[in-house]
Amino acid sequence: MELLAHASALMAQSRHALIIVDSATALFRTDFSGRGELAERQQLLGQFMRQLQRLANEYGVAVVITNQVVSSPDAAMFSGDGIKPIGGNIIAHASTTRIKLRKGKGAERIARVVDSPMIAESDATFALSGAGVCDASDVDKLAKDGMEE
Repeated sequence: MELLAHASALMAQSRHALIIVDSATALFRTDFSGRGELAERQQLLGQFMRQLQRLANEYGVAVVITNQVVSSPDAAMFSGDGIKPIGGNIIAHASTTRIKLRKGKGAERIARVVDSPMIAESDATFALSGAGVCDASDVDKLAKDGMEE
C-alpha cells in the first residue's frame, strides 16, 4: 500500500503510462499465513486492487498484474487443467481482462484470453528470443540468423 502511495506521488509529478505489479498475491501471502488470516488478507488485497483502479482512472495509466496459480483438484473438475489463480474473486472481479500464459514448444508461449469485456476468448502464440518478444513463426529464423553470425 505504501508503494502505491509512492507511485501516486511519482505520477503526479510526471506522465507515466503503465504500472506493473509482479506477483500481486505474493506480497500478501508472505505477511499472512494459514486459513485463519485469510479474511484479513483478502480484505487488504481488495483494498490494494481498488487503489490500483483509482490510480488507473486518475492518471490514465494501464495496470498489468502478474499472479501466482496453484494446482487444485476442484479446479480440474470445472476448468479441466486443475490450475486456479490465487486471490480468488477479489482478483477476478477487480481485473478487466485476464490472460493465462503457458509454455508451448521450445521458445513458444501461448496467451489465452480467459475473461474480457472487449476480447473474445482465444489463444495467441508468441515466442521469447534473444531479441525479445516476437512472432512464434520468427523464432526459427532468428535462431538460424543468430547461428550464422
